[in-house]
Amino acid sequence: MTMFNAHEAAHPACRALVSVCVAAAALVSGCAGLKDQYAASADAQQRMAAEAAADTKAGASVDTQATYLRLVEQMQKEDLWFASLAHIDALEQRWGVSPDSTRVRAEALRQTGQTAPAEAAYKRLIGGPLESAGYRGLGLLAGMRGDYAEASRLLSQAQRRTPTDPALLSDLGYANLRAGLIEEARLPLMQALQLKPDSTQAQANLALYLEVTQQREQSEALMNANRMSEATRAAIRQAAQQMKSSGGASASAVRATAAVSSGVPAAGRDETIVSPLALKRSRWSETAGIRTATQLNSSTLSAETPSALNPTSRSTP
Repeated sequence: MTMFNAHEAAHPACRALVSVCVAAAALVSGCAGLKDQYAASADAQQRMAAEAAADTKAGASVDTQATYLRLVEQMQKEDLWFASLAHIDALEQRWGVSPDSTRVRAEALRQTGQTAPAEAAYKRLIGGPLESAGYRGLGLLAGMRGDYAEASRLLSQAQRRTPTDPALLSDLGYANLRAGLIEEARLPLMQALQLKPDSTQAQANLALYLEVTQQREQSEALMNANRMSEATRAAIRQAAQQMKSSGGASASAVRATAAVSSGVPAAGRDETIVSPLALKRSRWSETAGIRTATQLNSSTLSAETPSALNPTSRSTP
């Protein structure tokens, strides 16, 4: 188990967890020859280890509301959306409902495919200090429905309140593209890439814009500079062709269609590109492919996990 560092291993709770995980690993190894017979047992041990890891992490110092909120946000960065909902319940039981707890709840609800309660939670943010997050979430939900004109309107409202958020700008640019507002897409996409040059979402969406506007040389240069895989490039070109064929050469009347995601690994990176679409259906709408804590590297509350092209943008996605 390499997910614990030396400092963590010194903590009694972590030593106990290491013992549980080592025991689980030994059981799986010892049953290698009879994996079909004992597959269920191995899975159970892995689940136990995952639950123990999550409980240990949650049992860290959470003596203030702000600390607990950071814990929830870190869980969400690691895609533990369902687990974060449980901890949001605990946070609100202890300290009450706040705009911040409503924001993280809305994000978790959207990411777990619970669109109706997510929409209600985002609407509760309108008129408050986190109004931008409310408009952004509602815009992402509109994009998931394929209503890109409404997504563009709502994301524009969010952008006016937080004009320097690169993930929001990338989402707005993409929504504009899908709504047929091609020229309006250029500014937010360029801003997104210059504000966060390493964002795979911003790179892919700007490349999509360049393809749609027949700037193939610039698009190739952008994809080469960011070492995009051939699969990613093909996905971008396919999306651009679909948009152009739907609305003519200028793509002035792009038909709203559901976004397609395709988890393509970026060459030379740990980050996964969902290319080239930022607005897409929740990855947790179905239960297939759920990740657990055993599949994640342990990180501190201040560590930042690279995000996929997910509006959550992961900001997302």
